Amino acid sequence: MPIQKYTGFAGALLQAEMQGWPDDPAVLLLHGGGQTREMWKPTAEALVQAGRYVINVDLRGHGDSDWPEDGRYDLDAYVGDLKAILNELGSRPVIVAASLGGWIASVALAEEGSHLATGLVLVDAPPEIDARKARKISDALKKRAATDAGRLPWDVRFLDGFDVESTLERISRSASNIKLPVLFVRGALSELTEHDADARFLESFQNPEFSEIKESRHLVTEERSDLFNAALIDFLERRVPRFTPEYRSGSDARTLRDALGCFATGVTIVTALNQKMHPIGLTANSFTSVSLDPPLLLVCIAKTAGSLEALRAAAYFGVNVLHIGQQTISNRFAKPGEDRFAQTSWQSGHHDVPLIAGALANFECRQHDIVDGGDHEILIGEVVRAKFEPRRDPLLYFAGKYRRLHFS
Repeated sequence: MPIQKYTGFAGALLQAEMQGWPDDPAVLLLHGGGQTREMWKPTAEALVQAGRYVINVDLRGHGDSDWPEDGRYDLDAYVGDLKAILNELGSRPVIVAASLGGWIASVALAEEGSHLATGLVLVDAPPEIDARKARKISDALKKRAATDAGRLPWDVRFLDGFDVESTLERISRSASNIKLPVLFVRGALSELTEHDADARFLESFQNPEFSEIKESRHLVTEERSDLFNAALIDFLERRVPRFTPEYRSGSDARTLRDALGCFATGVTIVTALNQKMHPIGLTANSFTSVSLDPPLLLVCIAKTAGSLEALRAAAYFGVNVLHIGQQTISNRFAKPGEDRFAQTSWQSGHHDVPLIAGALANFECRQHDIVDGGDHEILIGEVVRAKFEPRRDPLLYFAGKYRRLHFS
């Protein structure tokens, strides 16, 4: 099966197994602590049969993902890993997460925003847990690690790096921020959580669903995978059905963004000098020609962009169209807080506009107008000079990912 590697928190490499057809709706699977992605094998097969594309991830310190030398197994590291994966995916998945994985997913979606996923299934991820029970489980896993030293597919250090109490506090504080279809699955015989505690937790969500799997304890997916898979697929078909996504007025902004992402664009760096005559710039793909007579173009700049004030004040600005070999530059100028020009080859144009060296095209523009455009401002420039290299291929952006030209 295809294997995909993602770069997570602090550069940790995370390995995922991909199953199914990539054009089908995605489901991201997160296992629990002291497990690996192998626990999901029956569920992954059932999901593929039901027309879902499965992304089955090993958490850091588990299976084939990195076991960090620095022992970073705190919640922030795990959440950072998940956010990195979600931001790299071309579509928003339903997240199905067990135990530790469920805690990670809950915090990531609650604190980062529900726009990263289309649904959340929590599998016996206890919202409340007695400290004695937590220690009992931890001690049992440590004892197993001592007995099977060197043979276990997970790093025993994760048990000491993860603070259960503070994690549950963060989940309880922010769970109400998750505005997604939610299913909570509990083993009826689970020793980690109680029915009443789960019910209180579910009150934090909007229209959640609850499924209790009979004859099953904490390891629901292993003990009764047949009942669990049936409950999961039923939930998906009803709450996150397999149909073409549709945006209507009032829908969430991410759906509209995904629709607009179906239009492939090039990638540009918009540059200028600030009032201190220092170069500033940012990545933008909302760029188009406006007129040949007079020669006008436009770029759309988010009102939250740190460079917006400098661009408003600049009499001249540049638009630099990137080629396929300049993806690193695009990423650099898309991140805040970096000295972007220190690591980038550039030169001054005729009006001292900073221009990216070796770009596919450089446009030097006199500011013509600035128009309000909702959460963006539309910067219109009159082209006073342009140079270009037509023999290179452009850097493209489509459906949330960089692309390259394909010639049939």
